[in-house]
Amino acid sequence: MDPLISEAVPTPPKRSKRGGRAANMRRGGAAITQMPWEIPLNTDRPTEPLPPEGVEAIHDGTMRILEEVGVEFLNIEAVEIFREEGCLIDNETPDSARVRFGRDYIMEKVGLAPGSFTVTPRNPERQITIGDKHIVFGNVSSPPNCSDLDRGRRIGDRASYQDFLKLTQYFNCIHFAGGYPVEPMDLHPSIRHLDCLYDKLTLTDKVVHAYSLGTERVEDVIEMVRIAGGLSHEEFDATPHMYTNINSTSPLKHDWPMIDGMMRLARRGQPTIITPFTLAGAMSPITLAGTVAQSMAESLCAVALVQTINPGCPVAIGTFSSNVDMKTGAPAFGTPDYMRTTQMTGQMARHYGLPLRASNTCVSNAPDNQATWESSHSLFAAITSGVNVVYHAAGWLEGGLCASYEKFIMDCEQLQQLIAYMKPVKWGEDEIALDAIAEVGQGGHFFGIQHTQDRYESAFYAPFLSDWSNFENWRDRGSVQTVERANRVWKQILGEFEPPPIDDAVREELEDFVARRKQEGGAPTDF
Repeated sequence: MDPLISEAVPTPPKRSKRGGRAANMRRGGAAITQMPWEIPLNTDRPTEPLPPEGVEAIHDGTMRILEEVGVEFLNIEAVEIFREEGCLIDNETPDSARVRFGRDYIMEKVGLAPGSFTVTPRNPERQITIGDKHIVFGNVSSPPNCSDLDRGRRIGDRASYQDFLKLTQYFNCIHFAGGYPVEPMDLHPSIRHLDCLYDKLTLTDKVVHAYSLGTERVEDVIEMVRIAGGLSHEEFDATPHMYTNINSTSPLKHDWPMIDGMMRLARRGQPTIITPFTLAGAMSPITLAGTVAQSMAESLCAVALVQTINPGCPVAIGTFSSNVDMKTGAPAFGTPDYMRTTQMTGQMARHYGLPLRASNTCVSNAPDNQATWESSHSLFAAITSGVNVVYHAAGWLEGGLCASYEKFIMDCEQLQQLIAYMKPVKWGEDEIALDAIAEVGQGGHFFGIQHTQDRYESAFYAPFLSDWSNFENWRDRGSVQTVERANRVWKQILGEFEPPPIDDAVREELEDFVARRKQEGGAPTDF
């Protein structure tokens, strides 16, 4: 066995003697008071920058890209499936081919995908709905570095990875545990997925995902999720219990491992989110309409593949369309152009009847004002676009190269405020409050009347991080700024964290599976 591979049996998290499912759905603990677990509904009418003829123009452009230009697939199994469907295949090599698609084929297959679906993790009370007007938020995923005020910026390790999982589990505004919130670089790549999924399945009870980075990794994660749920193979295949997210290699290319993972999950009835990574001016046209059209072409051909393999299998598309800084070539996020492409893609997703994913992005190098306004722009774009899944919703810095402890807390405050914002407005007799207005009359105040006393505790959103006190009170308490308050909060949360309950037999089966797969060498790598 490779000497870099860690011990055969993973270190289990500390077992909790108290709590239970109800405790882990709580409003908060000693650290903060937070919102209860809920899946928000965004009932607002989406922003639509495109007129109907603009939607039709981008649709036609998307179809022409697929018909005339085509998409390269570096996966021969996928190419052969398309060949059997009558698609045009050329530029063939032993490992790849360009595929061109008729618009009738694409639209027929896209029409088979459901408009919404549920994903049920090992704790059924954490089930999420993806589609319609639902919106769910997930943790930051995949940065190689992490940072906090005390230790500065550093390479990710397993301890930090576990910290972010605990924050993911703690916050009710985080609905799913996406990719690794920071890459644990101290774990060898061949077995990293085994330790990471063991930690994720024991430190959280929320929906998890598999990286589509090779056959063995995907199959291992599928089996671990099945074990954690106490499911037979037939029960696992019958309904979604996990998902994968894949990215195209823009422009107009899908690589082998991503498509392989997507196809494996499709055959097991598990969903894929297909997210082109298009940066206007570099990986896609400098025009926003051209970028959206290319992004849709890269998405829809993969949707068609899923529906050809397993008609009706859940699938979603993603938008990760932004622009580059034309002075330096560096990616830019949370920009006005990012906001508009997200809203435009929202219109296209509704045109095709598909759920949509976006992200909470920023390029700031610190949890500062720039990070805040770029993230606010990204989240505003998601809300106004009718997005169903928000990736990287808490903790993202440096264009995705760093996970910040303080930014995670700051983002969760903003997520809670947005969830409160999306709650339906009431307009009944009690809300119009004519009796209360008459009671106070002219020149009085509403503080002491019964109408206020009956409602004051829950009438308005109460922040856990924002400081709404006046200057003198804030100064007398030490003039603590937002990022410093966030530093205190994450420490308190980690200090009081209790893992969600898991059956001892299930834990042991997971441990045995991880140990066996490590003995077999895990997943092949290039190292």
